[in-house]
Amino acid sequence: MLKRIYLSPIGYIVTILQSLIAFIHKPFMVYGFYNHIQKKFMKLTRISSSVKIMSKKNLDLDNRIWIGHYSILDATNGIIIHEGVQTGPFVSVFSHSSHTSIRLLGKDYLETDTRIGYINDKVEIGEYSFIGTATTIFPGVTIGKGCLIYANSVITKSIPDYSIVGGSPAKIIGDIFEKDKKYFSDIFVQEHYFDQSLITKWITMNKKSCS
Repeated sequence: MLKRIYLSPIGYIVTILQSLIAFIHKPFMVYGFYNHIQKKFMKLTRISSSVKIMSKKNLDLDNRIWIGHYSILDATNGIIIHEGVQTGPFVSVFSHSSHTSIRLLGKDYLETDTRIGYINDKVEIGEYSFIGTATTIFPGVTIGKGCLIYANSVITKSIPDYSIVGGSPAKIIGDIFEKDKKYFSDIFVQEHYFDQSLITKWITMNKKSCS
């Protein structure tokens, strides 16, 4: 019943009321996000009421996304998060950084408009990737689809599709095909897995091993 109400036009009102309550209530998940870039309302995206968003107009979130409690999304120079991405709590995504510029300019850092060494670059996270608790993602990073990022990772470089990553700075320590293939014999998984190309790869490998 509640799901039907939410998915009806009344759902827009529900999202607005939840957002207002967030100012006076402990953190909870707010359903729905209006994407100013795509000019669409993402009804199945859920963002904690405690998430801090900088430059919301530059935040490009698809549907079916989950952003955990007490996270920071600095979309000053753009953040793109594709469908199905989930993050744990305390995740930080930055699209600008002064960590070099502050040293190069010293006392004049706040006085000059010429920010030598200042980094401005967008972040992109591929579909159905999982970002573990307390992970920090630096400007200019692209995380591929289906990646698994372990908790407390520091992502300073781009990561290819299907990677399992962990550490500070983060390194590739595996791939999701090896992790997930033990489930591929399940018919339900075969029908619903996020990337059918990996199912096809598994079927092909099995056929070769049987021939």
